[in-house]
Amino acid sequence: MFKPLHLVPHGTKINFMWPHKITFLISVLMIVGSFVLVFTKGLNFGIDFAGGVIMEVKAPTAQADLGDMRNKLDGLELGEIALQEFGSPDIVLIRIPQQDATETATQEQTTQAAVTKVKETLGSDWQYRRTETVGPKVGDELKSSAVWASIFAMLGIMAYIWFRYEWQFGINAVLALFHDCVTTVGFFALTGMEFNLTTVAAVLTIAGYSVNDTVVIYDRIRYDLRRYKTMPLAQLINQALNETLARTTVTSGLTLLSVLALAFWGGEAMHGFSVAMIWGIVIGTYSTICVASPMLLYMNLRNIGSDKGKAATTTVQKA
Repeated sequence: MFKPLHLVPHGTKINFMWPHKITFLISVLMIVGSFVLVFTKGLNFGIDFAGGVIMEVKAPTAQADLGDMRNKLDGLELGEIALQEFGSPDIVLIRIPQQDATETATQEQTTQAAVTKVKETLGSDWQYRRTETVGPKVGDELKSSAVWASIFAMLGIMAYIWFRYEWQFGINAVLALFHDCVTTVGFFALTGMEFNLTTVAAVLTIAGYSVNDTVVIYDRIRYDLRRYKTMPLAQLINQALNETLARTTVTSGLTLLSVLALAFWGGEAMHGFSVAMIWGIVIGTYSTICVASPMLLYMNLRNIGSDKGKAATTTVQKA
């Protein structure tokens, strides 16, 4: 008979609460740093938000010479054109920045002229698979929609947890989600990776994943509050974290393996999403254990013990 594998041994007692002030400071520094990066360095907005043209082209040879392409296209004076391999060495994504209108041509005409220049420069041997254009007005609308989607998602999560548990839990959950989403955006500002609609989808996915992990621990904390009415709150939260550690480890580990596979073999189209998810899983697990749970110490959490007779009362001496 095979013995079951336990990633976290039974009876594990890690003191998560001891360094909670240090982790709070680290979290504050990460949030402040993220805001500084966003407002100073800025985000590398993709075509979705910045506007412009994206062209997918296939080289006539087995591998595209990006250096030669860049030399040719830079001479067109169309702005900073970005080149990127897409899936295979012979397929390239060309990103052309938004073209301004002139006295003799509208913005749409200048954009079409830019596409024509690129095609003429590369030549007829290349295969032009698709061309997508996003105007500045559409980009601004997408930015606004992305912000409102994030806000409404957080408010909805807070309302559910507030209704399901106590108001202290709801506020702390939103603080943890704010921490995760802001640091994810800061991560993209730091690395300079393209920030587009796929990244926004990843941020919202991170919010859902993080709150799912948080709710499991909150449920255990509420359960222990009914069982151990005289246990110090810090000790009780620490116990709840240890009791759910196996579940947290397995869930985060398996999800991380799936996203790593997506990052390595999912192709260039899913690279930004998968990298954001990898960061989100790590930071979401961290915030659940080191932010959302310890913050309950400072929220005047009342003892949930009104259901007399439903749970046994156990007295635990202070260590």
